Amino acid sequence: MHGYRTNHELIAKLDGLHASIAGLQREFFEFIVEADRRQAWRDSGCRDLPHWLSIRYGISWWKAHRWVGAAHALRRLPRLADAFASGELGIDKVVELARFATADTESALLRWAQGVSVSAVRRRADLAHRPSVDEVREADRARSLSWWYCDQGRRFGLEAELPASEGAAVARAIERQAGQTPVMPGEEDPSHASARRADALVALCSSATAADHDPDRATVIVHAALDALVSGEQGCEIEGGGVAHPETIRRLLCTARVQAVIEDRGGNPLGLGRTSREPSASMMRQLRYRDSECRFPGCGTRRFTQAHHIKWWEHGGRTDLNNLLLVCTFHHKLVHEYGWAVTRDEDSTVRWFRPGGTLYRAGPAPPETVEAEPALAAVG
Repeated sequence: MHGYRTNHELIAKLDGLHASIAGLQREFFEFIVEADRRQAWRDSGCRDLPHWLSIRYGISWWKAHRWVGAAHALRRLPRLADAFASGELGIDKVVELARFATADTESALLRWAQGVSVSAVRRRADLAHRPSVDEVREADRARSLSWWYCDQGRRFGLEAELPASEGAAVARAIERQAGQTPVMPGEEDPSHASARRADALVALCSSATAADHDPDRATVIVHAALDALVSGEQGCEIEGGGVAHPETIRRLLCTARVQAVIEDRGGNPLGLGRTSREPSASMMRQLRYRDSECRFPGCGTRRFTQAHHIKWWEHGGRTDLNNLLLVCTFHHKLVHEYGWAVTRDEDSTVRWFRPGGTLYRAGPAPPETVEAEPALAAVG
């Protein structure tokens, strides 16, 4: 395995193996055509040849469908078939070219494809392919969205499949929201883009829930043991599945439409918490007028600000202006999930405290007081 003295020898070996694999793949495609002609997939519990290939060889149905189409197309595309068999062109480019190449265009397309990426070939094939009405209807009928809880209820999974046009609208809305969503600590790197998209989706859904005029249908129900809320040592159960940390529930109670069912150790209800909503539109206008921006020192954020209950909802805090503080979503999470605290004095002075209780100072510490040295006696 390591007997090749130079990189040139190693690469030559890889090229040879690639050509051998490509030749076998070309032969495999020939047998795909024969299997289709004989309908060899019948009586095997499969609905068609792509389904059979997918099950038998562990590939996606989408890929199997493309392979079947390419296998038939190569029968009338000799130049492309030869380039495939020799390894001159890889299987992914061959499959995409076979979607739209003709006997008259294959030579020029072959030269073009050698100088571009697979995605470029696929995009050109997508543009060249005009879907039939039946294909459009099939894509619409296949639309779906499902969700589930996993990891002992701590995580929420979401999967969706939509027609391309509807999917593009969803993607655009999420990306636009993500571009305006504050970045959480430690997630400044671009590699966390998917996390920001997740935050954006939550923000979009939360705003829609808050605007719903049907409180019963739009309210999230949380069952919380009294001991859990007090001690924070165990999770709270979200009705319908899922477990949330008590700090997360406390944050949701500030702004989301949530009703907490407080229970004793035996599961008996001790009381039903009030359904919490965002403050009324008039109150939010007044709050934004009063606070102007996120009240974290120096933050200045005006977008995606929320009303935070200084005295928390489950502790009896009211949705009154003197108990509300305008904070951005980033600093709202700091208060609940990251251990920070905030107070507001009667004179409207807002104080923020780090986890552990030390007062947060936005600017540099004041200079230390240095005692003045005694003046030198005048020299006579």
